[in-house]
Amino acid sequence: MPSRIDTSLIYRALILTGLVLFGFYLAADRGLVSLALNSDRSYISWVILAVYALASCHWLWSSLQLTRERQRFSDLEEARLQGHLTISVEGGLLGEFFTRLDAKSDNNADALVNAFGDDLANRHAIGHFVSDVLLKLGLLGTVVGFILMLLPVGEIEDFDPSMMQQLLSAMSGGMAVALYTTIAGLVTSTLLKLQYHVVDTSAADLVTRLQVFVESEPQEHRGGAEGVDSDAS
Repeated sequence: MPSRIDTSLIYRALILTGLVLFGFYLAADRGLVSLALNSDRSYISWVILAVYALASCHWLWSSLQLTRERQRFSDLEEARLQGHLTISVEGGLLGEFFTRLDAKSDNNADALVNAFGDDLANRHAIGHFVSDVLLKLGLLGTVVGFILMLLPVGEIEDFDPSMMQQLLSAMSGGMAVALYTTIAGLVTSTLLKLQYHVVDTSAADLVTRLQVFVESEPQEHRGGAEGVDSDAS
């Protein structure tokens, strides 16, 4: 009987990516994206979108890697259900985990499970850092925008009603920078947090299942780092 395919994570990641792209398409179709980018004289909005795009690519890669880890573990569970006495895995973090587990002299695998969870979390740590960076870039754009808005005021030497229109135009440009960079930072930071929350939840589920698996599997029935899955990442 073939093992069940554990690809729910990558499907959720692709669906979420499609929704994000569709949202950006709607915003671009209504001219909101071009308006925000063209009104930003500081180009911080461009930097925010570029960083978000790169972080999203890393998130998709992390989702793919975690999907492979979940598939390896599903193969292990399927092997147990089929009554295999030797249950083993090859490749990825799970392969390293079972190699270390076989080298242990006792049955206590709590430290190794915690280390496995930390290894998974470290893969996603950069995403949470970038999410905070995007928010900080938005706040930086707010400060820069207010500076640009107040610069024309400091250059006024005498009150001239004919200069008011030019002054207000310059101030509105600075305000546009402040508002659009703030919106860009908030939206991209929130989206990235949501994206990495999806993989964090999936990783936590895998760690929990692994904890239950090793606690219920006798040590003498564990194989080495070869057997059930030969797919190495």
